[in-house]
Amino acid sequence: MRALKISQERLAQEVLPSVLFPKPPLIPFSLERNKHCCGQKLLVRKTHRKTVLSMVGPFVAVQTVLRCSICSNIFYSEDIRQIVQHGCRVAYDVIAFIGRGLFQRCRTTLEVQKELMVKNVRISISEINYLGRKFISYLALGHRLAMPRIRQKMKLEGGYILHLDATHEGGSPALMTGLDGLSKIVLDNVKVPSENADHIIPFLEKIKKNYGIPKASVHDMGTGICKAVTHVFPDQPDYVCHFHFLRDIGKDFLEPAYRTLRNCLRKHGISSLLSAIVRETFQRLGEKTFEPETLSDDLLSESISKYETLFPLASTYSMASWCLQGKHSGDGYGFPFDRIQLNFAERLIEAAKHLPNLLEMFSKKNKGNIKPLAKLTRKVTNIAKDTELNQTIRELRWRSKIFDRLREAMRIAPQGDGKGLNDDGTPEVIFSIQKGVEQFRQQITENSKLSDDKLSIKMVAQIDKYGDKLFADPIVVKTPNGNVTIYPQRTNNIMEQFFRDLKRSHRRRTGNNSMSRLLNAMLPDTPLIKNLDNPEYMDMLLDGKGNMEELFAEVDRMQAEKDEKVVTKNDRILPGFKAIINLPLLPEYMVNVFKKKQNPAKSNRVLLS
Repeated sequence: MRALKISQERLAQEVLPSVLFPKPPLIPFSLERNKHCCGQKLLVRKTHRKTVLSMVGPFVAVQTVLRCSICSNIFYSEDIRQIVQHGCRVAYDVIAFIGRGLFQRCRTTLEVQKELMVKNVRISISEINYLGRKFISYLALGHRLAMPRIRQKMKLEGGYILHLDATHEGGSPALMTGLDGLSKIVLDNVKVPSENADHIIPFLEKIKKNYGIPKASVHDMGTGICKAVTHVFPDQPDYVCHFHFLRDIGKDFLEPAYRTLRNCLRKHGISSLLSAIVRETFQRLGEKTFEPETLSDDLLSESISKYETLFPLASTYSMASWCLQGKHSGDGYGFPFDRIQLNFAERLIEAAKHLPNLLEMFSKKNKGNIKPLAKLTRKVTNIAKDTELNQTIRELRWRSKIFDRLREAMRIAPQGDGKGLNDDGTPEVIFSIQKGVEQFRQQITENSKLSDDKLSIKMVAQIDKYGDKLFADPIVVKTPNGNVTIYPQRTNNIMEQFFRDLKRSHRRRTGNNSMSRLLNAMLPDTPLIKNLDNPEYMDMLLDGKGNMEELFAEVDRMQAEKDEKVVTKNDRILPGFKAIINLPLLPEYMVNVFKKKQNPAKSNRVLLS
């Protein structure tokens, strides 16, 4: 097996482009026909060379350029234009590789550069970033060409459900995306200064023009989105996403107390202290010449061994790590579903109950290695005596129980599900969910304590305000293939998942959690990358072409023809007029010409210089 592996590695090295072609090969390209429509034989204008960087390795393209002697039109080889853009040295397949690597496979620019070097393609980091943006531009143009096919497909399947959502951070613009909830195809994107209705309406009008009127819209509770959807699609069903509704209502109900808890913990600086203790004890335990597993086994089995002197350090490390682990608990839904600060505070209170006894026990039997434990005990015990902190924890506990009852009634983002934000909710009948929410609302109003609570009153008002947009019956539509029943997804989480993937990709490529700079620099059509994972979309995008490179070549050709038409229409000089326009004293010349025409007998001398 070892010999086979060595042979495979050697064979792989031998077929590398850099080995097969130590020098870039010369490949000739010329026009197949030798006559123009004028009937005149084309003449050779020039022959030039350029090095092309391709995924099969670099090569030198030797291109013969022809010219028509009558109309002076220039003709290039069509074959080379299928490989690389005119005036560019990087082939379309390299651009496709870079784009997929950066945005679809979430590779860093350095990783993409190394992958290209294996193919003997050497490109700088800055050029890789530039070509990545070029890939998005090509994809956007290809998507626009595919719009009629996408619209036809959605029409045959009964229509589409428009999911709207946006992401933004700090002062960056909001990246808004419209997605079909049935086919999961990203339809269009835009960057807007804010989620104001005036900015969103033109975006929705564009979607309406390109794809028709949706069967329904699903979005969050943002005022701007609600107004814009009502304005552009006034007669269509309009639904509020259950996940967003529950998240927003939970934030309003829990945030005041949660903010107080967060400030209390920050005041004590406990997170930094615990992290410092964990690092210190980890380092001291790591300096000892023993197997950590042996010590942990002794602690778990409650047995005494020769490592007993290290128990205080091991206990300190374990207790501090256990407390910090509370900040990483939850199901991945985020606040208010996951209350990690509350979990953290509860672990601190629980630790404070036992740490003094633990410290006393080690002080009697083993006075060595107890300083970190004493430090941890002193700090945690001090926090446990904080009256405001304890009062806030008690308030958050009972408020969390109430919110979780609504969460259970809506049967979405269930606790302990394990799917995190990738959960789309259980497929329950809308009627039963509506009934459960109504029962919850009634229980709140009948509870004497909650009926006077401002946040509870606000929760009931939100349920009443959005009740009509929360619960919807299936939509039956007529199609060429018969009636189709469409179930509007009651969660807009597909958009949340998409934006999470975008942020994860950004962190993976840059190591930076902040999205502000990314959103400022990002091309608006970047979310179209999501469509490349959809086989049906790829069929519509390529429209019979073999790959993305062929699509990019066609996009370039159509763009060149468009630019040529514009130039021909506006900028080209009429035949024979070039000599006239070049006259230095043209105005005086024209005056004398017309004087001569009007009175030939008294013509003046025409100035020709």
